[in-house]
Amino acid sequence: MQTLSKWLSRFCYNHPKLSVPGLMKYIVIGNVFVYLMDLVSRQFSLSSLLCFVPGAILQGQVWRLFTFVFVPTNYGNPLFFVLFLFCYYSLGTQLEQIWGSTRFTVYYGLGVVLNILSGFVIGFAGNMGAVTADMYYVNLSLFLAFATLFPDAQFLVMYIIPVKAKWLAWLDAALFAFDIFARIGAGQYLMALLPVVAIFNYLLFFWDDLMSAAGQGRAQAKRHRQVTRRTVDLNAARRQVERQGYLHKCAVCGATDATHPNTEFRYCSKCEGYYCYCAEHINNHVHVQ
Repeated sequence: MQTLSKWLSRFCYNHPKLSVPGLMKYIVIGNVFVYLMDLVSRQFSLSSLLCFVPGAILQGQVWRLFTFVFVPTNYGNPLFFVLFLFCYYSLGTQLEQIWGSTRFTVYYGLGVVLNILSGFVIGFAGNMGAVTADMYYVNLSLFLAFATLFPDAQFLVMYIIPVKAKWLAWLDAALFAFDIFARIGAGQYLMALLPVVAIFNYLLFFWDDLMSAAGQGRAQAKRHRQVTRRTVDLNAARRQVERQGYLHKCAVCGATDATHPNTEFRYCSKCEGYYCYCAEHINNHVHVQ
């Protein structure tokens, strides 16, 4: 996965012409056009002519390989349709500004290709005349991509409640997981491919970032354990002072500040724990690990 992620980065860098500037603008305009045409038409559904149907594609309707990206998914009422399209446009535009047009185009385009492959697999295993692919989950993964880059960015839920992007990303991931297990539980095993390939596409581009974040988390946890251990050792040393009547004791020769009041004592930062040494042994001892 890491090798693929690096290869994709080099590929985008070496092929700057593989870009569609303002890609999400065209996606949104296409969705709005098809949605409005479906609303005003009573006898003809433009969506049914443009959606991904494997059987129709194999019969020569090859335009469906490209036009299905403009078919609106089931957003319910028009308010939700406008809201979701606005979110996708905003997220896609910001990702394009951050990544560059080429990387964003490849990200979205690879999601389209994976959906096409999944659609044919689902069609061959099931009903070739049914709609077997759409861009719902690829569009949904745009938020995961944005939240990975800007986890502390704030969104106003219901225009009132400020929530950081990383928490909404967990909700987004939970939605993916729910849909996957719901389809598996309903026996629609192949239909679970659609959310799975969207997550796979996301991981291809963000695997390095996720592994780096996980490494930083482990390093912070290790530092926290070390600080906690040193604090415990320090408290133990203070209790020892109260019992034994000295503050510092060399871990090598046993000299203390009570028996050698003119001797300088130091604590070694390389030893694992809270170990004190006299001036003679501070640079002449085996580090405790």
